[in-house]
Amino acid sequence: MNRITDKMIFKPAFGYIDNGIEHGVLSPFETKDTVLKKGEQIAPGFKPLDCDIRYLKDIPVKLRDGTTIYTDIFLPVTEEKVPVLIGWSPYGKSAGTAPRYVNLFNMLGMGNAWSSGLTKFEAPDPAYWVQHGYAVCNPDARGIAHSEGDITMIGSQEAEDCYDLIEWLAEQDWSNHKTALSGTSYLAFSQWFIAALQPPHLTCISPTEGLQDAYRDLAYIGGIPDPNFIHRLQVNHVSASGANREDLAAELEAYPLADCELWKDKIADVSKINVPAYVVASYSNTLHTMGTFRSWRSLGSAEKWLRIHDSQEWPDYYSTESTEDLRRFFDYYLLGKKNGWEKTPAVRYSLLDLQGNNRTGLVAMSFPPDESEPQRYYMSGRTRTLQPTPDSDELAVRYFPDALPCRVSFQTTFEKDITFLGYPKVKLFMEAEKTDDMDVFVWVQKIDRLGNVLSEFVVPNRNAALQDFTQDGASALRYKGPNGRLRASSRNLDTALSTDEIPAYSFDRIEKLSEKEIVELDIILSPIGMVYYAGDTLRVMISSKDEIGSVMPGTPGCITNNKGIHILYTGGKHASYLQMPVVK
Repeated sequence: MNRITDKMIFKPAFGYIDNGIEHGVLSPFETKDTVLKKGEQIAPGFKPLDCDIRYLKDIPVKLRDGTTIYTDIFLPVTEEKVPVLIGWSPYGKSAGTAPRYVNLFNMLGMGNAWSSGLTKFEAPDPAYWVQHGYAVCNPDARGIAHSEGDITMIGSQEAEDCYDLIEWLAEQDWSNHKTALSGTSYLAFSQWFIAALQPPHLTCISPTEGLQDAYRDLAYIGGIPDPNFIHRLQVNHVSASGANREDLAAELEAYPLADCELWKDKIADVSKINVPAYVVASYSNTLHTMGTFRSWRSLGSAEKWLRIHDSQEWPDYYSTESTEDLRRFFDYYLLGKKNGWEKTPAVRYSLLDLQGNNRTGLVAMSFPPDESEPQRYYMSGRTRTLQPTPDSDELAVRYFPDALPCRVSFQTTFEKDITFLGYPKVKLFMEAEKTDDMDVFVWVQKIDRLGNVLSEFVVPNRNAALQDFTQDGASALRYKGPNGRLRASSRNLDTALSTDEIPAYSFDRIEKLSEKEIVELDIILSPIGMVYYAGDTLRVMISSKDEIGSVMPGTPGCITNNKGIHILYTGGKHASYLQMPVVK
C-alpha cells in the first residue's frame, strides 16, 4: 500500500447521483460488451457516430493492493490488435453528455457538435480515434463513482494505479501491447506522474497543458494560498460507495511549506520520463503555462516535441488540425506508420500581437531559440519609464494596498518593431512599511499607439457575459499578457534550480520582513511570445492585488494578506528592473 496516504487528510466524498443525467446518459452502472452503431447519436446536439464501436462498459480492473476500479473501453469492430489511448482523471468516464460539460462548452462558444458524447472531459473523443484504428480507455479512478478505495488527488497513488491499468490493458486479447496517455489539464499533469514511473507498456505520451507541481502550480502559486480553485476541482470527487476523498484544501492549511513529504509526493520528476512525448502549451493559461514549460525544460525523453498554440487548451485540443497532427504522432509510435513524424521540428511556437495578426507554427530547435537574449529595462521612479540604464540616484515609490493607487507602473514606447520570445522576470527591491509581509503581483501589458490596453480572447465566445467574467477574472479564457506573483516572505531562491532567467523558489521557510529592511524579489513571469510594433507601449505593473483575476468564471482568486505601505526602490544600488527575452 502507498504510505503517502497516511499523510493525507480525508473527508467524505460527495454523493454520486446515478440517474443517467447528472453524470451523462451512459453513466448507469452495467458491466456489458455491446456495439454502438454507426450513425447513432448518443444525445441531442452531439455528433453522430462515424463507425460502429465495440463498447466494453464498467469493466473491473484489480490494482496491486486488491482495489477494483471500473473502466469503459471503446474499440474498433475488428480482429486486428489495436493500441489504446488512456485518459486518467477523476472526471466521470461517462460524463461526456453531463449538463455541466454541455453548459461549459456552450459558454465557451464551442458548442457540442464537435464531440460524439462519448468523450470523457478533456480526453480523446473515442468516435474519432476508434475510426482510425485505436482503442480509447476511460477509467473511473480509485474511489470515483463505483470504483473502490478512497480518492486521492495528484501524486504517486494515482500514478501507481494508472501504471497497473496500463499493464492490464497491454495483456488484453485485443491489444497490440502499446498504450499512450492523452488529454488536457488534469489529464495532462497526471501524465507527468504516471510516465515518471516508467510502466513497461507505456509507449508515448501527449500532455496538453498541465501543471507539474501541486504546491507551486496550484495550492501556493508564488507562495500565496489559493484554495478556491481546489474546492472547485474537488467537487468532482463523487462516490457511489461511500468513499473518502483527499481534501487538498485542508492539506493546504495543514502543510504550508513545500518541503514536507506530502507536497514532495505531488511534484512529478519529469526527468525520469523516457518515452517519446508530444507536449502542447500556450502562453495564456494562468493555471497550466508555468508547469507545462517547466516540464518541457526538464523532460528526460530523448524524443520530445513542443507546440505552443495561440488559443485555449480545449478548442485547440479538439480542433481538426490539432487532432490530426496528434494522430501523426500516435500513428508513428503506436501503429508503426512511416509518416515522417520524426522529422517534425522539435519546437513549433506562436507569436502573438493581440491585434489579430498572430503567427503560429514558427519553427525552432529549442525554446527560447538561440537568437533570444535577456535584456534589462530599468525602472525609473522619477519619470515612471523603463530605460536601458538605471538612474544614478535611488528613489522610493510607494503604493497603498488599502487605498488608491494600489499599484505602481513603468512603461516604454518602442520606436521600431520588437519581438519578445522566452522567459521574462522582474527583480524588485522592496520594503514593507507598517507590516511584515507583502504579496506582490506583476503584469506586463501591451498598449497600442492610442493608449488602449490590449488583450485577446482565447475561446470562440466573446459575448457580453464573457466580457463580464473576464474583465477581472477568468484569466484562462482571455489573455492579458505575462504575469507572475510572489509572497515576499517566500522569496528564498532554490539555488540548485534557479537561473538568472528563471528564478525558482524553495518554499521551505517563512522570512518575514523587519522594519526598514529592503529585500530583493526575483519574480518569474509566464513565458512570452509577442510582437510590439513601432508606437506600441510596454507597461509593467507592480500591484498589491491580482489584477488579471482568477482562473475560471465563478471562482474567486487567491487569498492575499496585504496591508500597510509597499515601497519599491528604483535607481542607485537598488535598481529594480524588468528583464525581457528579446529576439536579436
